[in-house]
Amino acid sequence: MSSNQMQEIMEMPREFVKDGTQFINRCTKPDKREFLKISQAVGVGFLVMGVIGYVVKLIHIPVNNILVGGA
Repeated sequence: MSSNQMQEIMEMPREFVKDGTQFINRCTKPDKREFLKISQAVGVGFLVMGVIGYVVKLIHIPVNNILVGGA
């Protein structure tokens, strides 16, 4: 290995740490309004996925068993 390759390998962890610290310093905790919006979005997502699962379990699966013959 040449010294140039060795220097590039040694530079990678330094860049990673530098980028990581910049990212952490830019991160902020959400305020109350932002937290409530995120919580509402997650709640709506849970609700939608629950309705889809309910429809599939109670409507699609029995109809499919009737059509296919339910072996």
